[in-house]
Amino acid sequence: MNQHHASTGPTDQQQITLRGPAELADALPFMLGFHPTDSVVLVALHGERGRFGGRLRLGIPRSPGEWAATADQLAECLVEGCERRGERPDGILVFLCQDPAPGERAHRVMERLRPFAQRLRTACGGLDVPVYEALCISDGRYFSYCCPDSRCCPPDGTPLALPGTSVMAAAAAYAGIQVRGSLRDMEARFRPPVPDDASQRDALDEASAALVPRILDARTFDRVRDDTLALARELMGRFEGASSRDGDEGDDALVTHGEAAAVIMGLQDRDTRDRAAEWMEGAEGAAALRLWRVLARRCVVPYTEHAAAPLTLAGWTAWSTGDEPAARVALGLALNADPDYRFALLLHQACNEGIDPESLRDCLRTERAARDLVPAEPAASPSAAQAPSPAPTPAAAHGRVRRARAGRPPTAGGPTRPGRGGRNGRGGVRPARAGGGVPRRGRRGTGTG
Repeated sequence: MNQHHASTGPTDQQQITLRGPAELADALPFMLGFHPTDSVVLVALHGERGRFGGRLRLGIPRSPGEWAATADQLAECLVEGCERRGERPDGILVFLCQDPAPGERAHRVMERLRPFAQRLRTACGGLDVPVYEALCISDGRYFSYCCPDSRCCPPDGTPLALPGTSVMAAAAAYAGIQVRGSLRDMEARFRPPVPDDASQRDALDEASAALVPRILDARTFDRVRDDTLALARELMGRFEGASSRDGDEGDDALVTHGEAAAVIMGLQDRDTRDRAAEWMEGAEGAAALRLWRVLARRCVVPYTEHAAAPLTLAGWTAWSTGDEPAARVALGLALNADPDYRFALLLHQACNEGIDPESLRDCLRTERAARDLVPAEPAASPSAAQAPSPAPTPAAAHGRVRRARAGRPPTAGGPTRPGRGGRNGRGGVRPARAGGGVPRRGRRGTGTG
């Protein structure tokens, strides 16, 4: 078994050496910041010493018929991402993490996932990058798909090390790295505790009927944007003045159903969402992150797809403030809500490739400063205010409607302004369904975290 080197801090001097499958399995939560559940994880290795590089996590597809395409896509994404950073991987580690179903044993999980592991090895090998180790982690045990030696990797698996007793755990504790529970626990912070909450659904119905037509109307769009941002700022002020010790339940109590619904609907417009993305640093960023989590938890059925906006803002704010594990989780859930949500796609790719968020932060700071320097427009005269404005044309209204399944953005080029796309760069709101104010339901999708 080759030795692999993991960095536990920002410098190359803070490194430890991992020897064998046992230490690799124990290191996985520290590499991600959480215990992955129901996940496939790929980690790139570089150089003769097997230094850890980029990593990808994806939910294991439920249907084995999807495994081949998923394996090809994951391998290609990881290798190409490393190449864009100028360092093609020399090898890859594969982890399949899934707990047994009721009545199932860990050994059965390992055997059931074996074809997926083999397909991943084949996909990586097809790109001339070998898989040095492929492990299945289930029910507190690990199994190796590569090691034939039953003395170190017995067929019934090997128990994982007790928490806090491994070399990696000691090094991570010294470096201040924490593992914050399971992926399932982290995702729960962004999901509605009661998915079919009738009170919140009714509030979203009312907000949709009231706000969507105004966002689509050129005469009232700016006012809706300003009102949405003003209300969001007011809610952030409540969080800034309240302790976070009461947790998510305490945060939820600070926002009414109607307030949450109004901001959620307003954020469906890209321009409004992009302005909100500027709240990304310091106390303002911390308050914004708490608000985005609350709003994501209020996107109940059938408004689950509307969660893409607050989830993406939560992912961006977490990434900007240094919480990369939470950023990956939030962005993965955003892509579950809407697999083609452009801002989430761009941020998720950049976060996974280890790009410094400072370039985007600087872009947003510059735009915010430039807008603050623009003098306010003079108030309209009474006669002008009373004069009827021309009704928006269908083409103009369409320009502010964000297509629910827009094409994926190009990956080449420099920093991209979040959400800017289309001919006029002003896309907007998710349209309501005809006959009611209730938007269409989102489809299921497998996202990454």
